[in-house]
Amino acid sequence: MLRTKKRLWLCCTLLCLNLAFIWGNSLLPREASAALSRWVLNFLTSLNPDDAGLSVAGDGPLRKAAHFLEFCSLGMLLSWLFGMLRSKHWQRAAFPLLCGIAAACLDETIQCFVPGRGPGIKDVGIDTLGVILGIVIIYFINQKLKSKYLEEQTL
Repeated sequence: MLRTKKRLWLCCTLLCLNLAFIWGNSLLPREASAALSRWVLNFLTSLNPDDAGLSVAGDGPLRKAAHFLEFCSLGMLLSWLFGMLRSKHWQRAAFPLLCGIAAACLDETIQCFVPGRGPGIKDVGIDTLGVILGIVIIYFINQKLKSKYLEEQTL
C-alpha cells in the first residue's frame, strides 16, 4: 500500500476514533448500555415496522452484531495501517490480528470495572471474527487495486 503522511495520519486518526468508540461503549454502565441498545433497536424497527423479527429477538443479537461490526472496522483499519508500515504479507495479517485480539481482550477487561458489566469469552471470539473479516476485506480490496493497476500498466 502506498504510504503518504496524509494517509498515515488519516488511518491513525480513524483507528483512535474507532478504539475510543469501542472502549467508550465498554465504559458505559449496564443501564446506559441497555438504553442505547434499546434506542438502536427501536430505530431499526421503525425503518421497517412490518418486520417484527428485530423486536422479538431483543437486543442480544444486536449487541453481538455491534461487537462484530466495530471490530470488523478495527480489523480493516489495522490492516490498512500495517499494510502501509510493513512489506511482508504475513505481517499484514498477523500484526492486525494480534492487535485486534489484544484490543478485544482489553475491551472485556474494561468491563470488569464497570458496574453491572462483566467480561465474556464469547465476545472476544465474536470480536476476533470481526477483525478477521476486516483483514480479509482489506486483502481483497488490495488485490482488486493491484490487478486494476497492473491492467492499466499493460495498456
